[in-house]
Amino acid sequence: MKKPFNTITLFTTIVALWAAAASCNSNYTAKPVGYYKINFPEKKYVLFDQPGYPYSFEYPVYGRIVKDTTFFDEATENPWWINVDFPQFAGRIYVSYKEIGKYNFDTLIQQTFMLTGKHTSRANSIEDTLIATKNNIHGVFFTVGGDVATNNQFFLTDSVKHFLRGALYFDTTPNADSLGIVNSFLLEDMKHLVNTFKWKK
Repeated sequence: MKKPFNTITLFTTIVALWAAAASCNSNYTAKPVGYYKINFPEKKYVLFDQPGYPYSFEYPVYGRIVKDTTFFDEATENPWWINVDFPQFAGRIYVSYKEIGKYNFDTLIQQTFMLTGKHTSRANSIEDTLIATKNNIHGVFFTVGGDVATNNQFFLTDSVKHFLRGALYFDTTPNADSLGIVNSFLLEDMKHLVNTFKWKK
């Protein structure tokens, strides 16, 4: 004996078939690749000028100075290595200091260029710009393009006594696109650090 035809079943089947056909013929627009919006804080700076340190500079209020006590799991060679941490951006400027005399000046320069050159395999460009500030600070600023561990780094020296190196790193996989806007934001702070930097006699 045949079951009576169910109009509800027929209606449901027609609706399902129509929806399937409509979805196949509808225009689809792919969602463009994007990144999370970042709300940047206002730029304000404070002075780092601790007793005993051979240098001073200004850094942003949303950063914090942390004394660096280890270098590749070994103690730093002097007490003047610090980090400027940016917890909001998972970023950090590593600041290392060396005394000329304990180290040959030319060797320090060569080592710095070699450290920058280590990024060559992944970099699509490396630019070096001479630094000369109103505080009589000299050095070189390196801008490294591409998906590298650090896109911005510098060294400062008086060529007689002091040699300082700074490099901005992020605690994430290098990606020039996703980090670009944060790199640009913190690049301004690195330049401010350099432009307000002073050696102490």
